[in-house]
Amino acid sequence: MPQTTTQIDAIEELKLRRWARENYVPDTQRTHSWHPVVLDEMRRKDSERETTFAVSQS
Repeated sequence: MPQTTTQIDAIEELKLRRWARENYVPDTQRTHSWHPVVLDEMRRKDSERETTFAVSQS
């Protein structure tokens, strides 16, 4: 996966993170060429979903 070397500002990062949450897809359906911030936010949501599932099972 090519790495993005261009710096983004805080507003752009928040926009990308919001987009990632609104357009969440499971890991198997992700395009790994997406912006690293988008992939990071989707991984965070994966973790949140796992934690929520674990708590609901206890």
